Amino acid sequence: MAATFTCRNFINGKWLENTDNRLQSINPASKNEIVATFPRSTDEDVNSSVMAARNAYKNWRLIPAPARAEYVFKVGELLLTHKEELAQLISREMGKPLTEARGDVQEGIDCAFYSAGEGRRLYGQTTPSEMPNKFAMTVRTPIGVCALITPWNFPIAIPCWKAMPALVCGNTVILKPAEDTPACATKLIEIFEKAGFPPGVVNLVHGIGEETGKSLVEHPDVNLVSFTGSSQTGSLVGEICGRLHKRVCLEMGGKNAQIVMEDADLELALDGAVWGAFGTAGQRCTATSRLILHRDIKAKFTEMLKERASKLRLGAGYDTNTEIGPIINDKQLQQVRIYMDIARSEGASILIGGGIASEGTLKEGYFFQPTILDNVTPNMRVAREEIFGPVVALIEVNSFKQAIDILNDTNYGLSSSIYTRDVNRAFTAMRDIEAGITYINGPTIGAEVHLPFGGVKQTGNGHREAGSAAIDTFTEWKTVYVDFSGSLQRAQIDNRD
Repeated sequence: MAATFTCRNFINGKWLENTDNRLQSINPASKNEIVATFPRSTDEDVNSSVMAARNAYKNWRLIPAPARAEYVFKVGELLLTHKEELAQLISREMGKPLTEARGDVQEGIDCAFYSAGEGRRLYGQTTPSEMPNKFAMTVRTPIGVCALITPWNFPIAIPCWKAMPALVCGNTVILKPAEDTPACATKLIEIFEKAGFPPGVVNLVHGIGEETGKSLVEHPDVNLVSFTGSSQTGSLVGEICGRLHKRVCLEMGGKNAQIVMEDADLELALDGAVWGAFGTAGQRCTATSRLILHRDIKAKFTEMLKERASKLRLGAGYDTNTEIGPIINDKQLQQVRIYMDIARSEGASILIGGGIASEGTLKEGYFFQPTILDNVTPNMRVAREEIFGPVVALIEVNSFKQAIDILNDTNYGLSSSIYTRDVNRAFTAMRDIEAGITYINGPTIGAEVHLPFGGVKQTGNGHREAGSAAIDTFTEWKTVYVDFSGSLQRAQIDNRD
């Protein structure tokens, strides 16, 4: 059994001891193994982190953006050096297979190098003035102190998505990670520390969401909250931020669908469905939760999917034979199980899986069988609510139009996919699908850091992460006029003859 990490808060450039009230993170593949202990932070801890970030902001915002970007670039270099160490820790603390864990770290690396480049591209605009001898332009300015509240399913990538563009833009940050992955967050912030950021620019505060997270959201000196998590919690965060007039970026749930038309390459569509539905044990906001299948290929495709899914190997993420890791904790495991009862009560059929996996060493962790639900109709709860487990629902359709209508018939709109050889259908789908992300002949998962990430409807509130769109999240626009006419000129006053 590996050693237990002792996680601490990192505030104003110092690691702070806190032994009075500590919590534990558990290895989800071996529930008797404690991976880390971490502090249950208080309002005082939160206030200390905010004050440190506020004081550091005064000088950090004045450092030229290309120079700020050099710190972030250094983080990328350090992540490369520590990639395998971090991947092993992710597998142990979060549970995903090592191949996926390495990808998690690689996203952080890619984000570092991309964000560093943005340090020389914080472009404003120049435009002609309507008046003579007058110059007009826009510039970007940082917002201030940013609270970053992140989930457990991408414990390195998502904090990097948020922190790196925020820092390049001139903001200071406070990371509040999920309770299930404090060790991953601690190791990440250790790397930020090694990169040499000035004290107070990067801070880490552990704790419970309803306590530490809420305290950060409500703090009057936090200027921006960037939250990734459930739609239920996100709505509460948005409500508080709206009342306090804070900038807020919400990345929430999804009920993503992959359409497979009758003209699709079925083997390719099968690869996409298996990866999209069962990768990360379905614990991605972009996971394929619904498969919308044309009636002409449904029977054949269903048999193909059953055969492939039944051979998937469950196990600890750090076992190189594992294809599906554990569910993150017992609460989430039971939630997935409850949805199976809901599926049966609504008339859906469970083709394979449907239960907690407990054979052999699997009983030592939180494992759920890869599950396929058939005879699902669009109005069923299992077709409308986010399950967040290795479960996919099959829905039969008669036409391309019906497939698009059913895909759109959800409160969410994050990711989407269609498999077809018809270029006209492909372009129609790109136009008509209501989602922030659409894949043609690809699975619903697989975002790239230089492109915007986010969704519509109850998935988000209009902001995007990653890509140049992240710069819009973490900056304010300022319009500047320079009048060199030497006389008073009045805009919006009709002075024309």
